[in-house]
Amino acid sequence: MKFARYSFLFAGIAGLLVLLPQFFLEAKVGVDTPPAITHPEFYYGFLGLATVFQFIFFLIAFDPSSFRLLMPIAIFEKLSFGIPCLILYWTGRMAFGGFFIGGMLDLIFAVIFTIALVKVIQGKG
Repeated sequence: MKFARYSFLFAGIAGLLVLLPQFFLEAKVGVDTPPAITHPEFYYGFLGLATVFQFIFFLIAFDPSSFRLLMPIAIFEKLSFGIPCLILYWTGRMAFGGFFIGGMLDLIFAVIFTIALVKVIQGKG
């Protein structure tokens, strides 16, 4: 279970390190990637939900075999940001930058989480 444990623990720590500062950077996001945020409820709603999921990753890391039913949901969480970022980039609606890189990291984590789930199911996680 070490692979699953460390994968989800690392994802949770990395996620908090990336997400928490963004709660204080709303104005900077508008300057760096115009236009300014016009619906802050979407911005903070996304950050809040993403932050909550980091604690779900910690829960899974605590006991991967007991929480294996949450793993597909964690994979879907990663895909739900990574795939739209990829599509938006391909269609010219997203610039190569922080959000795109974050989306690609989510796709990498989706693959890692899938490997962890398979290992846990096989009893080798």
